[in-house]
Amino acid sequence: MDAFDLQRMLLGEEPPLFFLEILARTLIIYLYMLVLLRWLGSRTIGQLSTVEFLLVIALGSAVGDVMFYPDVPLLHALLVVTIVVLINKALDLLMARSKRAQRVIDGTPEEAIRQGVICSTFADSTALSTSELFQQLRQNGIEHLGQVEHAYVETDGTLTIFKSVAIGRQGLPIVPPWEIEHPVEITPDAAPEEALVCMQCGTIQAQPVPLTCPNCGHDRWTRPVSDRTSIAPARHQSS
Repeated sequence: MDAFDLQRMLLGEEPPLFFLEILARTLIIYLYMLVLLRWLGSRTIGQLSTVEFLLVIALGSAVGDVMFYPDVPLLHALLVVTIVVLINKALDLLMARSKRAQRVIDGTPEEAIRQGVICSTFADSTALSTSELFQQLRQNGIEHLGQVEHAYVETDGTLTIFKSVAIGRQGLPIVPPWEIEHPVEITPDAAPEEALVCMQCGTIQAQPVPLTCPNCGHDRWTRPVSDRTSIAPARHQSS
């Protein structure tokens, strides 16, 4: 076999008529999967559960080769696709009938923020990193953590936010993004008359401010901001 053989690289070693076979294989697989997925029911990408996400990966792996490899029989691929879809359907029925199975397979929502403070259990989890959490908050018009009464990471990875109705409430600033402008770190002894906010979890501590946060144990502090002192104008977007 010659290296850099353009004919082999572009056309392969199959006869030209094989292009029509690729077209037929692709149409058969596509239409068959369309029927199966319509039977399962469709959701948007952002609403996919863990099981459905695995279904997408498995189907992509099962149908990819059969579309253009002549030595992979169509019936083998259709059988694999059918089995994967039936397993998915069986798991859906199991989760519908058993709450315990649903928790094991699909997971449970996780509380991320409570009354403007990042929950300590969430800080230790791998659901979202702090930067990802702040990004999703900004996308919903949040400028500081004090504007959030509750926030939950749903089982599909989306963030549900309930905004605080309190006026002038203070919190940890997240606007602008810290990658652009990092909040100024302040040591408790440098601001003896001010309340400070923990840069790790958003806990606001009045004087005397301890060296470490009583909620998360970190030792970085900055000045909290309120709606009146926020760095950027409020944006109104749906949660």
